[in-house]
Amino acid sequence: MRIVIAEDAVLLRAGLVRLLTDAGHEVTAAVDTAPALLDAVAADRPDLAIVDVRMPPTSTDEGVRAAVLIRAQHPGVAVLVLSQYVEERYAADLITSDTAGLGYLLKDRVVEVDEFLGDVARVGSGGTVFDPEVVAQILARSRRTDGIDTLSPRELQVLQLMAEGRSNSAVAAAMHITESSVEKHVSAVFTKLGVPAEGTGNRRVLAVLRYLSEAAGRGR
Repeated sequence: MRIVIAEDAVLLRAGLVRLLTDAGHEVTAAVDTAPALLDAVAADRPDLAIVDVRMPPTSTDEGVRAAVLIRAQHPGVAVLVLSQYVEERYAADLITSDTAGLGYLLKDRVVEVDEFLGDVARVGSGGTVFDPEVVAQILARSRRTDGIDTLSPRELQVLQLMAEGRSNSAVAAAMHITESSVEKHVSAVFTKLGVPAEGTGNRRVLAVLRYLSEAAGRGR
């Protein structure tokens, strides 16, 4: 594969270049800033970009923000984020988009060279690789912000039945309550989850997606 590397630690950058070259890949650019990464991807159109999260000038989230831009502007370029940190906000943006050709690994949890090279090949060929700790932190962030924990037992039951694809009348029959009561519970669910008033169908889908994300995070 043709690979661009963005890593500000000079020894790690050099090590990645040597490792990937020895494995038969072509490193078309090895840069140390997010702007240089974006320029290299635009110029070289590599198969894969390996990106650190925190890069100059502020060493906060420039790398992962650049990864999000690459996914949007160059969908044919696979992206492997390789970092010591989970930047939850932008990681969530990555993981909730098309995850084909996408990976996020934590440097200190990469313990086998062959396994890492396998992950590089998998992401570069359109596969997906996420460290379990990355997924756990993203789901934890979702639980902190999605409002599921604020629902009453009745509201949660209504949402569970909605997730099964039931209409308001079917929910009312299952819970042995009136349909008007269901409508009130549904309205409360939308409000507590912060689901925008874009239309009943879309709101139901968004609410159910929040519920399913929560359920996945807790292993229900």
